[in-house]
Amino acid sequence: MRTPVSRVEDTIVVFTARSPDRIVREGGSQSWKLDPVRARQCTWLVCTQNQHNADHEFSDATEPHGSGYLIGKISEIRRPPENPEGTERWQIAISEFARIKMPDVWDHGRNPVRYTSLAELGIPLEGLKWRPVPDARDHDPTPAHSREPTPKGPEPLLTIAEAKKRLAATFGVKPEAIEIVVRG
Repeated sequence: MRTPVSRVEDTIVVFTARSPDRIVREGGSQSWKLDPVRARQCTWLVCTQNQHNADHEFSDATEPHGSGYLIGKISEIRRPPENPEGTERWQIAISEFARIKMPDVWDHGRNPVRYTSLAELGIPLEGLKWRPVPDARDHDPTPAHSREPTPKGPEPLLTIAEAKKRLAATFGVKPEAIEIVVRG
């Protein structure tokens, strides 16, 4: 009897209506209903394009439908800025990315999030041109074409309550589980 080969899931594939520029600007792909524990086991994010989203405020798709167009190195699984608490939506944050052009990467499944491996997708890492992603934690998720310019003012002070909320979102725990010690 043959022993089944264990499949290492090192990659999350998402079927998204967002453009590569927007994903980089936002620091990753969001707002996904996923298992954060399982997602944190993965190293890579592969974005595939959904050209059929009718919501033009949300969708700014630029790539061929179903194609793989961006690979990112996952840095964190965190709650997205527009959905900070109380839901099971998550952002897959990336620290660096490379553009790819691979037709028909999307498997036409009903779930827009899929766990797999780079090997199974046939995506080689050799030869990719990696670029850093700017930190986008406080990025406005509204598409650039529909956003009004806002005047820059001084950064607001961070409160202990806000720090607890943000750390809780980062680590996937309740704010009550966060203890902060200030020494002065």
